[in-house]
Amino acid sequence: MSSVPPKASPSNGVPAKRIAAIDLGTNSFHTVIVDIYPDRSFRTVDKLKEMVNLAGKGMQRRLGAEAMERGLSALRKIRMLCDSLGVEDILAYATSAIREAEDGGEFIQRMIDEIGIKAHAISGMMEARLIARAVMHAVTLDEEPVLMADIGGGSVELTVAGRDRFHHACSLKIGVARMAAEYVASDPLSKGEIKKLRARYRRELEPMAEVMEKHPVRTLIGTSGTMENIALMIAARKDLNASLTLNELEFRQKDYRDFYREFINMDRRERLTQKGLEEKRVDIIAPGVVLLDHLIRSFGIDRIKISEFALREGMILHYIDKQKEQLDMELKISREIGPDPRRRSVHELLRKCDWHESHSRHVTDLALQLFDALQQELKLPEGDRELLEYASLMHDIGYYISHRKHHKHALYLIRNADLKGFREDEINLMANVARYHRRSTPKKRHKRFRKLDKPLKSRVRRLSALLRVADGLDRSHYQNVRRLEIERDEERLRLLITTEGDPELEIWGAMRKRHLFEEVTGCRLEIHRLRGGEVVETEQPDPFPEYKS
Repeated sequence: MSSVPPKASPSNGVPAKRIAAIDLGTNSFHTVIVDIYPDRSFRTVDKLKEMVNLAGKGMQRRLGAEAMERGLSALRKIRMLCDSLGVEDILAYATSAIREAEDGGEFIQRMIDEIGIKAHAISGMMEARLIARAVMHAVTLDEEPVLMADIGGGSVELTVAGRDRFHHACSLKIGVARMAAEYVASDPLSKGEIKKLRARYRRELEPMAEVMEKHPVRTLIGTSGTMENIALMIAARKDLNASLTLNELEFRQKDYRDFYREFINMDRRERLTQKGLEEKRVDIIAPGVVLLDHLIRSFGIDRIKISEFALREGMILHYIDKQKEQLDMELKISREIGPDPRRRSVHELLRKCDWHESHSRHVTDLALQLFDALQQELKLPEGDRELLEYASLMHDIGYYISHRKHHKHALYLIRNADLKGFREDEINLMANVARYHRRSTPKKRHKRFRKLDKPLKSRVRRLSALLRVADGLDRSHYQNVRRLEIERDEERLRLLITTEGDPELEIWGAMRKRHLFEEVTGCRLEIHRLRGGEVVETEQPDPFPEYKS
C-alpha cells in the first residue's frame, strides 16, 4: 500500500468511488489509484510509474512511431492494473510532449481506440494550477509566499502562492529532457554548457523575477521526479529518513550547494552509483540540477521542501471539486432554463448522461459562431440555429454508454430520449448532426441517414460540417481556443484563433475534419494562430485518410 500525506487519510465509512489519475508526462507516465470518500477525502490504493521517454531524440515536432509504442505499451499495463482493482473512472491528462507534438492528437486517438482511455491535453497554465492545488493540500503552508516548482521533462511549472492565495503561475519550456537535447553534449557537463543553460534560464525566468520582487520567497517546494531524485540523493548523503515518505522532507540551501558542487562534476558512470537517482534519469537530470541551483541563487531561496503530491493528486482534487460544482450547477441550470419544454428536456437528458459540460458548451459557442458567419451562404433557415445549438450540447452524450462509438450512441440516445416540444424531423436532424461530429461523414449506406428525405439530408450535412470543425477546435477538451475570428475570400475561409497554450492539437483536431466543411462551403479551410494581434503562419496538417468524405 502506498503511503499518503496525512491530509489524504480516509474518513470512516465505505468509499464512494475508486478512480485513477494518469499524468502523461514527457519522461514517464505516473498513475495513482485512490478511493474517494463521502466527506471528499481520499486514500491511495496503488501507484504505478512507467518510464516512456517520449522525448528520446529531444522535444521535436512529432512524437514518432517508437515513442508512441512506448507510451501505448505503458498504458496497457496501467489499464490492466486499473481493471484488476475495479477502477470506475480513469482521468488522463497529457502534458508538454504530447500537447506540443503535431501527432499528439494521433496518439490521443490511439489511446481511445487501442486502450480505451481518453486523455485531455491540458495547457501549461492549467498544469501549474493543478500542481499548486496538490501542493497546498499536501504541505503545511503559512502566510509567507513560497515558490512551487515542478521540473518535468518538457516543461517546468512555477507558482508563487501563500496558504490561501495564488500570486502567479507560469509554465516554461525548459524541462530536463528538452534542455538535455538542446544543450548537453559533454559528460560531465562542460563549463560552457552550464553557462549556456544558465543564460537560457535567466531569459525564461525574467517575468518570474519581476513577480519575486513583489512577493519575495525564502522557501521552494519541489514536486515530481527530478526534484524527488535530487531530494533522495541529498537525503542519502545526510542520513535523512526518507524510507516512508518524501513529503515534507526538507534541506537547506547549503546542503544543496554541497551536493551541487560534487554532483555537477560527475560523469555517467559516477552518477549511476548515486543512491536515490533512477537509472533512466541519469542522462537528463543534470540540466535540472543546474536549474534548481539557478532558482536558489536568483531568488534567495534558503529552504527546500518536497511535496509527494503533484499533478496526479491535483487532478483528483479537481475531480472531487467538480462533483460539488456539478450539483450546484444543476440547481443553477434548472433556474435558468425556465418553462421552455424543448430546452428543459434537452438539459434533463444532458444531466442524465453525465455530460461533459465545459467542452460541450464551448463547442456549441464555436459552432454557433460558424453558423452566424455562414448561414446565408449555406442557405440555412433561422430555426436551424437552435437545433444546431442542441445537437452541439448533446454531441458527446454517447460517452455515457461507451468511449468507443460514442457518436453512434449519441444518435441512439437523442432519438430515444422522448424529447419534448420537438417534431420528429427535428429530433432526427439533431440526432444525425450529433452522430456526424466525428469519424465518417454522412453516407447513403448509413441506415438512419438514408431514411431522411433529401432536404433534411442536406441540412444534416451542412450543420454537421460546422459541428465537426467546432469540435476539433476543442480537441483538448480544455477550451484552449479563447477567441475565434472568421475571414473569407473567394477561395478560402480562414479561422484565426487566439489560444491560451500551444494550438497544435486544436488545429490538428479541426483540420482532420475539414473535408465535409470544404465540400459544403466550396472553399479551402485554413486555421492560424493569432498572437499579439498578428497571424502566426501555421503548417496545415493533413487528416487521417478515413476522415475524408
